[in-house]
Amino acid sequence: MSVRVTRRDFLKGTAAVGAGLAAGVGFPAVIRAQGGKEAIKVGVLHSLSGTMAISEAPIKEIVLMAIEEINKTGGVLGRKVEPVVEDPASNWDLFAEKSKKLLLQDKVAAVFGCWTSVSRKSVLPVFEKYNGLLFYPVQYEGEECSKNVIYTGATINQQATPAIDYLMSPEGGGKTKFYLLGSDYVYPRTTNKILRLYLTKVKKVPESDIAEEYTPFHHQDYQTIVGKIKSFGAAGDAAVINTINGDSNVPFFKELANQGLTADRTPTMSFSFAEVELQTLDVKPLVGHLASWNYFMSLRTPENLRWVKAYKAWCAKHGTPDKQCVTDDPMMHAYVHVHLWAKAVAKAESTDVDAVLRALEGLEIDSPVGKYKVDPKNHHTWKPVYLGKIRPDGQFEVVWKSKGWVHPEPWSSVTYPSRECDWSNGGKGTYDLVEGKHVWLSERK
Repeated sequence: MSVRVTRRDFLKGTAAVGAGLAAGVGFPAVIRAQGGKEAIKVGVLHSLSGTMAISEAPIKEIVLMAIEEINKTGGVLGRKVEPVVEDPASNWDLFAEKSKKLLLQDKVAAVFGCWTSVSRKSVLPVFEKYNGLLFYPVQYEGEECSKNVIYTGATINQQATPAIDYLMSPEGGGKTKFYLLGSDYVYPRTTNKILRLYLTKVKKVPESDIAEEYTPFHHQDYQTIVGKIKSFGAAGDAAVINTINGDSNVPFFKELANQGLTADRTPTMSFSFAEVELQTLDVKPLVGHLASWNYFMSLRTPENLRWVKAYKAWCAKHGTPDKQCVTDDPMMHAYVHVHLWAKAVAKAESTDVDAVLRALEGLEIDSPVGKYKVDPKNHHTWKPVYLGKIRPDGQFEVVWKSKGWVHPEPWSSVTYPSRECDWSNGGKGTYDLVEGKHVWLSERK
């Protein structure tokens, strides 16, 4: 049955900024607050309007809830945490302007924000120039490792390449042809550049069995493209790798259903489409299509059951319909990275960016997927990988999971096999490995 409550209705139902998850969820508390101290300001930088609002607005809500939860347990360093919310409106240049305002005018201690890689690339020079701290909650294409960013979402080896491996396995249908379809910007293009090399060099797929196409943000007409996909996969040997972002996922999946491209013949594996976006669609024709993430709402871990229960209680309290009260991977990462920041500040006994970064090295925290860790060197995070298929209720059934948490590779081994980065203990940053030795890029000729 089609869900008729719009994302705007959902946001109206969750607009109570002062609300937070119920106490006792099971995540770390920080130092008890003492009265009369000035609040610590943090920035929340997500699109609440425009093409990306469908995905980003719920993240803003979960960040506010995490902050409220921290304040209920006493705040940080004896001080309350005060969110400063900015709406860059899916305008990439505006992301940079808003980040500068947050750092220089509001003097925030950290910023939780961005979704698309183009928005992250837009703010990156600002954070590096003014030594700000950005927590980024979404999977991305890698090939970046900034001192001023904590990348809590997946790298390529924590999402994309495991998805390819599964699709080519007997359990995944033994697919041999791949249609790479994405939004026309850095994340899909770079991800697909890496996946094309992975398919041809590692998996030995011929170039002729790989198609690649891009559409603008907010693209709405997928009739011709889906027709091409239908012809491409007519023999039943193909899969679609979907890196479409934002509200364009809605017309794409509707057109898949219209043209009868069911998962049993031509499955779609998505990297930027999850439970939140599914709430805008008639799910039944999409049953069986796949997604690769580090979290699904349907996970039965004790930590996740507590978190989902608390979130649903919050939704009920504030009048959000239960069908719209869903969690997804970016929301989970956004929630956890607020707690990571708070725990690091408590450990550092300071909100100073450099002190907090040192405290974050190797820091572990409980999460809805169990233990979660910041890599001690590269500012990315360790976590498990899950592949799921869409169920009739709009949730995902897990069909594969990694044996344990997966280490993050900022640079894929198929494109930069010897490249790493190291920010630990005041490290200079990116280095290459040459004959087994670290050679700083600044020292290479």
